[in-house]
Amino acid sequence: LQLWIGALERLHVAGIRKLVAIHRGFSTYQEPTYRNSPNWEIPIELKTKFPNLEVVVDPSHIGGKRSLLKEISQKALDLGFDGLMIETHPNPDEALSDPKQQIFLDKFESFIDQLEEKQHHFEDSVALNQLEQLRRLIDELDHGLMEGLKRRLEIVEQIGNYKAEHGVTVFQLERWRSIIEDRMKFAEDQNIDPELVHGLWNEIHKASIRLQTDVVNRKLSD
Repeated sequence: LQLWIGALERLHVAGIRKLVAIHRGFSTYQEPTYRNSPNWEIPIELKTKFPNLEVVVDPSHIGGKRSLLKEISQKALDLGFDGLMIETHPNPDEALSDPKQQIFLDKFESFIDQLEEKQHHFEDSVALNQLEQLRRLIDELDHGLMEGLKRRLEIVEQIGNYKAEHGVTVFQLERWRSIIEDRMKFAEDQNIDPELVHGLWNEIHKASIRLQTDVVNRKLSD
């Protein structure tokens, strides 16, 4: 994200004001489904930071093959991006570059017709009102999550003090394995995406390690 922002800032400093970001995906070391992983959260964050910046999605370079164009294009529209950049050619097999990701020119119109463009805002006032009620519930739940997280970190700090006083290591492998096993089992019982839970608890654990390390370092400097 920072590389993207840096490039846009340099162009802005150079006096270029009409800027559009092209999302072509990101290279990855993993065996990819896509030519370039879409990592949708990154362009979404870019749009969040710069709401007036248009972001156009390039399904051709993200997918790398014709069969993925529709899926990626529809996803881009569902997420509310500002346009699509799709490679076309009268005969892709004769293209001098990237033939597998290009669509036949005479099929382009029918391809576009298959996509469903979504509205950015609700026009139905009743539906909008129901949506706002649900959003207020989400806000309340989020505040509850943060209150719980704050309380958890306070307890983590107390544990850090206890470890420092008794000369115990900050990282406890068996405890961490027990936590992950328990939370993953609970997530499964609650039909919650295990990948989401694993990623969330990894971040919480990293924050806990940092906090307890700070506690230990303060004790050592006293």
